[in-house]
Amino acid sequence: QVQLVESGGGSVQPGGSLRLSCAASGSIAIINDMGWYRQAPGKERELVATISRSGTTNYAGSVKGRFTISRDNAKNTVYLQMHSLKPEDTAVYYCNAALLGGGGLRFDLYWGQGTQVTISS
Repeated sequence: QVQLVESGGGSVQPGGSLRLSCAASGSIAIINDMGWYRQAPGKERELVATISRSGTTNYAGSVKGRFTISRDNAKNTVYLQMHSLKPEDTAVYYCNAALLGGGGLRFDLYWGQGTQVTISS
């Protein structure tokens, strides 16, 4: 069984930084795209950033220049480095991964359980 576990959330003041991690574990053959999404109270879940297996990245306009997504394929882990945080970045952050499980025949999308990020003075 495959699991994605996020860590690194917390509460910081505006202008601060946080680094989120998301590790995939279980029977995994290969992971293609990985990404971070977020959901603020009363809002729909939205894309934050994605990264392909080869390292091609894509960012939401609201975080471009402030957030950096990266991954370690050997560790099946994706990271989100966040700088210059704003109150509007407050949300539950979720990671996902499109992966082929061991013995699987197709790629499926898996999600983590989410980690809270709160930006407040």
